[in-house]
Amino acid sequence: MKIAKIILAGTAALTIISSATLAQQGLTGTLTKVDRINRTVAIKQTQKGTIGANTGGAAEEFKTQAGLSLDTLHAGDKVTFSTTETGGIKTITKLQKQ
Repeated sequence: MKIAKIILAGTAALTIISSATLAQQGLTGTLTKVDRINRTVAIKQTQKGTIGANTGGAAEEFKTQAGLSLDTLHAGDKVTFSTTETGGIKTITKLQKQ
């Protein structure tokens, strides 16, 4: 019984770590809106692959983490970014102009 608990705990830990890693993936897109007052940005993500690559997807709005500078960013800039999601709110943790 003790071995089963250890295996279950290990599996749960691996699941949590892998989901956190997926949330931190580097994504790419184009800024469509920069709201410096409310510290939010809207980004239209770049489609991967060729299927649907020419169709326009909707831009998604994100909050930005405290400490990220939005001063040099403008709508139309190509960016790479990482996000986390807490309580259904997506927050950008890393944002770089390409």
